[in-house]
Amino acid sequence: MKKRLIPILFLLVLIVSACGNKKEDSAEKKEEKPETITYQSENGPVEVPANPKRVVVLSSFAGDVMSLGVNLVGVDSWSKMNPRWKDKLKDVAEVSDEDLEKIIELNPDLIIGLSTIKNVDKLKKIAPTVTFTYGKVDYLTQHIEIGKLLNKEKEAREWVEDFKKRAEETGEEIRAKIGEDATVSVIESFDKQLYVFGNNWGRGTEILYQAMKLKMPKKVEEKALKQGYYALSTEVLPDFAGDYLIVSKYSDADNSFQETDTYKNIPAVKNNRVFEVNANEFYFNDRLTLEYQLEFFREKFLGKNK
Repeated sequence: MKKRLIPILFLLVLIVSACGNKKEDSAEKKEEKPETITYQSENGPVEVPANPKRVVVLSSFAGDVMSLGVNLVGVDSWSKMNPRWKDKLKDVAEVSDEDLEKIIELNPDLIIGLSTIKNVDKLKKIAPTVTFTYGKVDYLTQHIEIGKLLNKEKEAREWVEDFKKRAEETGEEIRAKIGEDATVSVIESFDKQLYVFGNNWGRGTEILYQAMKLKMPKKVEEKALKQGYYALSTEVLPDFAGDYLIVSKYSDADNSFQETDTYKNIPAVKNNRVFEVNANEFYFNDRLTLEYQLEFFREKFLGKNK
């Protein structure tokens, strides 16, 4: 009888062991991450790496990619010019949409840019390439889209919710201090031309007007809101100047308008309500830049640091 039981017990052990192995195999499969994901881009589905390790950014989004902890191997010249990113990008190559050979040498596994970049078809042959149309979605949704593309949507959404809350609270504090009807203008001299900006053209405009709900002068609203920016002469600048002025400055630009009597007699200038910013630091509306802009405005309007 005992001899007959031994084969049966052995068989049961094998069955239990096999079931256990299947469970382990199943658990291991669940833990394995897919090598690629499908990102639904504005031009259709694109198969991209699930965990990209060598990303090239050809416009605008370097700060979004860095903030999500993804490695960059190439970035645009504007990103390289940002002094706040000097250390972060010191070993990252500067490339443009025309540097095809250089990009090939970088061996990217993902390329990101605006829809205005050239050679998209050629870039697609180098690595999966995804482009975004500027302004098609709002600035915070854009970060979420970058998060989806990099397989980090949860982290991107969590940051957006937190940032919106902090920016709105700061806006409430600022409006309580300067008045609900106080106006703010953002101006910049670039290539010998003076510009004023709407509510979605970087330089802090998204935070000031969208998140903080500060007001822009009527003239700015009329001329710059729809297009995003408006070119003007120094002579008419007083018509576009708010109670507060944010002056975006490039060190090598012609900023002589600030030496004119027209500028000096603007109430915001006379009342010491001008906040100058380094244009190369304030240019974009990516996550890293937005954090810096929020910190800057808290300090300048409220006298508060982080």
